[in-house]
Amino acid sequence: MRKRAASRQKDVLSVLNACDRPMTAYQILEKLQIAEPDIAPPTVYRTLSALTDQGRAHRLESIKAFVPCRCNHVESVPVLAICEDCGSVEEHDGSDLLPRLTALTDKNAFIADRHIVEIHGQCGTCAA
Repeated sequence: MRKRAASRQKDVLSVLNACDRPMTAYQILEKLQIAEPDIAPPTVYRTLSALTDQGRAHRLESIKAFVPCRCNHVESVPVLAICEDCGSVEEHDGSDLLPRLTALTDKNAFIADRHIVEIHGQCGTCAA
């Protein structure tokens, strides 16, 4: 029996929330296949697309992985600090960046669909 989209989204978010590191779509698929062996990659990709469109998950473009959203970004910019050593991701509220980003893109009449900032470096634990 096919699962409804809301149920599928809940399953994927549960997998993401249970992991303390970003996960690729195929890593998520492997976890879901434990309980549901017939689930296919397109199902996971569609679900991740819906979750990112809703702002409930973030796609880390630079490492092609996903993390659950841990902040409210209605009028904000998620700033994701990615540790190159341990892989942890800290999410920060970039509200003060939105006006400046908009001013930059307005110069060329560029209309942004979404904003996300990725910063790579070392977390406090790895830098110590």
